[in-house]
Amino acid sequence: MSDENPVGGTATSSVEIPPELVVGLLGAADVNLRTLESQLPADIHVRGNKITLTGQSADVAASERVIAELVALVRTGTPLSPDLVRESMSILSDAAESESPAAVLSLDILSRRGKVIRPKTLNQKHYVDAIDKNTIVFGLGPAGTGKTYLAMAKAVQALQRKDVERIILTRPAVEAGERLGFLPGSLSEKIDPYLRPLYDALHDMLDPEAIPKLMEAGVIEVAPLAYMRGRAQPLSTNVLTPAGFRKIGDLEVGDEVIGSDGKPTEVLGVYPQGYKGIVRVTAQDGATTLCSEDHLWAVYTRGDRRRNKGPRVLMAKEMIGNLRAAHYHRYELPMLSAPVQFSRHDVPLDPYALGLILGDGCVSGRTSPSFSTTDPELATALEAAVPGVVLRRKSDIDYVITRAAGAGRDKNPLSEIMRGLGLWGTKSATKFIPNRYLINSSDVRLAVLQGLLDTDGGPVVQAGRTSRVQYSTTSAELRDDVIFLVQSLGGVAYWRTRSAEGRRPGLAKGRPVPYNANAYVIDIRLPENVMPFRLTRKAERYEASAVKTPKRYVESIDYVGTEEAVCIKVAADDSLYVTEDFLLTHNTLNNAFIILDEAQNTTGEQMKMFLTRLGFNSKIVVTGDITQIDLPGGAQSGLRAAARILQGIDDIHFSELTSADVVRHRLVADIVDAYGRAEENGQLTGNRAERRASTHPAPGAQRAGGINTGGRRR
Repeated sequence: MSDENPVGGTATSSVEIPPELVVGLLGAADVNLRTLESQLPADIHVRGNKITLTGQSADVAASERVIAELVALVRTGTPLSPDLVRESMSILSDAAESESPAAVLSLDILSRRGKVIRPKTLNQKHYVDAIDKNTIVFGLGPAGTGKTYLAMAKAVQALQRKDVERIILTRPAVEAGERLGFLPGSLSEKIDPYLRPLYDALHDMLDPEAIPKLMEAGVIEVAPLAYMRGRAQPLSTNVLTPAGFRKIGDLEVGDEVIGSDGKPTEVLGVYPQGYKGIVRVTAQDGATTLCSEDHLWAVYTRGDRRRNKGPRVLMAKEMIGNLRAAHYHRYELPMLSAPVQFSRHDVPLDPYALGLILGDGCVSGRTSPSFSTTDPELATALEAAVPGVVLRRKSDIDYVITRAAGAGRDKNPLSEIMRGLGLWGTKSATKFIPNRYLINSSDVRLAVLQGLLDTDGGPVVQAGRTSRVQYSTTSAELRDDVIFLVQSLGGVAYWRTRSAEGRRPGLAKGRPVPYNANAYVIDIRLPENVMPFRLTRKAERYEASAVKTPKRYVESIDYVGTEEAVCIKVAADDSLYVTEDFLLTHNTLNNAFIILDEAQNTTGEQMKMFLTRLGFNSKIVVTGDITQIDLPGGAQSGLRAAARILQGIDDIHFSELTSADVVRHRLVADIVDAYGRAEENGQLTGNRAERRASTHPAPGAQRAGGINTGGRRR
C-alpha cells in the first residue's frame, strides 16, 4: 500500500512480508535491518511482518524494489547478511530493470562446510556466465575482484561434475624480478611462494586431505608458466608421417603426422623449447622413445580399464618410481585403433609372393631363383602370384623358379624383379623388405607379413593360454622390418637372440649342419581382426584358440641428459600422434580446465604458447591486471597484446571487472580508485603512454555483461 503527499512530494508505503521469511530478511538481532536503515534512501520501520517506508516518492519506490528483491533472495534459501544487502543494493543501482539481485546472488558455484562460493556483484555474475558459455575467457581487473577465485571455483565445479578430467593452475614467476635459478632453496621451495595464492584457494574449495592425492594422480597440477612449455621431444626424435618416419625437429606447421586412428593429422603448431631434461620411456615390448621430463602421456590403470574409463594424462616425471602395482605394470599405453594408412603405391611383385621368397626363397644370384617348402600349397600360391614363371620340382621340398614356356630367351622375370628391388644377391642374413612395401597400404604390408609367417613363422598354442605367433630370421634388418610391419598393423613384437655358438646342429637329410649365424626370434601379438596366415594348416591352428589383445605398458623411465627439444600440436581429436616404435604420445591439454593467473606478466610469445596448447573439451581462463605489470626491461605484456589481437574471435570473451567489484575490505575499492585517478592525472612515475594504455583497455574490449560498471558501490 502506498500514500503520496502531492505538496511535499513525500510518500508512505507498507509492505507485508510472509511471516516465515521475516527472520531471514531482518537477520539475527536485526543486523540486516540496521544495514537497511543506514543504506536505504527512505526511512524504514518494522512492526511484526509489516514494513513501512517513508520519504520522497522516488526514494520510497527504490526502497520498495530493494525490499522486494531481498525477499526474493531469502525465498531462494540464500542466507541474507549485511554484505549481501549492500551487494544487492549495488546491483540494483547499476543494473537494468531486468537484472535481479536474486538471480545474481543465489548463483551458487560451490558449497563446502557451510561456506558458499557465488558471484557477489553483477559483473562477477556476467564473468561466471561467460566462463560457462565460452572456451577462452579473459578476466581483466584490479586485485580483489574475484577473477581467479571464481575461475578456480568453476574449475573445481567442472571437475566434480566430470566435465573435465584435470585442473591445471599456472602463473608466471617473475614477481621478484629474479630468475628462479638464482633463488635459494630446492626447486619446490623456489616455486611455491609464487603459487601460494593458488594453493590457498584450492584449500578453500576442496578437502585439504584430498588435494595431495589429486595432485599426485595428476588430476590437479599447479606449476609456473615456464613449466607449461616443456612437454617436448628432442629434435632428433622420429615421428611417423604419411611418408614414413621423420625427425620432429624438421616438422613445420601444415605438415602431417599419423594419429592414433592410423590416419594423417595436421600439425597445427611447432614450438621450440630450448634445452630440456630428457628421459627415455621404454615399454615392456622394447619399444622406446625420448621425451622431456614433463612430456604428456595418455595412460590407463587397471582401475581405469575395470571402470571403462578413458585414459588419464600424466607427465613422464609423474610416473617415475610408480611404474608397478604389486607384480603388475601400473600404466598401460594406448595402441593404434587401426592399421596405419600409408598411401598405396604400385609394387613390381605381389606382396605375398615377396614374403614367400624372403622366407623360403633363394635369390643369392649364383643360380636361378629357387624355393623350398614342404607345403605344396605355398608353391602353388607363389607360381600363381608371379606371372611368366613356373616352379619346377627338383625334390620333395625343392623347386626351381624358371621362365614359363613360350617366353623364348627372355630373362627370368623374378630375377629381374629382385634386381630392381635390390634383393638379388642377398642371403639369409642380409635379406630385407624394400621400403616401397613397408610404406604402403595396410593390405600390402599384411600380405608381406603373411608370406613371411607362412614360411618362417607359425602359431604358438598352449593349453589354457591364448595363442601368439613366432617368427625367426638370421637377418637383423629383416627382423626390424618385420617388427615395423607388426607395429604398423597395431600389434606388438618382442624379440630375442638365439646364439649360434653352442647350439646343437640341425639336420639335413640325416647329416648334422652347424649354425653359422645368430637367429632372431620374434614373438608377435596382433589385433583380433588381423589374420597373420594364409597357409590353411597354420590359419586353422591359430584360429582354434583365443587371441589376446596386444597391449603395451610402461616398463621404465630413465634420465638420459639434456637435449634441445621441440613440442608440436596436432589436429587429432585425442591429440595423440605416433612417435618412435609406433608409441602413441601427445602434447596438448585435453579434457582440462586451465587457469593462467597474473597473466599481465607474460610476454607475447608466452601467451601465444599458452593459448595454442588448448586441447579438445578443454577450457581456458586467463586473469590479470594490466595496471600491475612487473615485466623487466619494458617488455610488452602478453595480456595486453592478446586483448588487442583476439578481439572479435568467436568463443573468446573479454570480461572487465572494476573497483565496484572488489570483494575484499571496503578500503580496497577506495585505494584502487585513488590510484586510478593518480595515474590519469600523471602523478605516478613511468611512461605516460603506458599508464594511459593500462587504465584504458584495448578498443572494443567488452566489459562484463556489456554494461557500465565504472560506478562506486554504496
